[in-house]
Amino acid sequence: MTEYDDTLEPAAGEVADFDAFFAEQAEPEKKGVPLRLYGRTYVLPATLPALFTLQLHRVQHSAQPEDIRRLLASMFGPDAVDHWTEHGMDDRRLGIVLLWATANVADPGRVSMERAAELYAERNAAKAAGKAAPRTAKPKPKAKAKPRSSGTRS
Repeated sequence: MTEYDDTLEPAAGEVADFDAFFAEQAEPEKKGVPLRLYGRTYVLPATLPALFTLQLHRVQHSAQPEDIRRLLASMFGPDAVDHWTEHGMDDRRLGIVLLWATANVADPGRVSMERAAELYAERNAAKAAGKAAPRTAKPKPKAKAKPRSSGTRS
């Protein structure tokens, strides 16, 4: 059992109070950018939620649909992915929406829908070029020549 060390107990007033600090730092609340998709209007958060940032790191190393669902739920709501898939959203459209949304969360108007589509196409082309790039084959080592036989038996 670990012994309690009361010397680590902060004296009154020595607590790092982030609640008070953030209250002092508070700015007027920004409104998020609205978007319409498959008949629903979503409002992006004014800043990326911490959960989105944490899930994004996890999704980079995961192919689990539930991880992606949690990531998108933090920005668009818990049933957005289901709604989108029910309406036939494909990976291209999802990619465009995500590029647009992440660019416009903190800086509304930064990326147009057209530019998001261009960026998506550019990224896909770069990925495809990386996969299709011919590998430089290493030359096969030449086999050592066999000594010529004189034709006589020894």
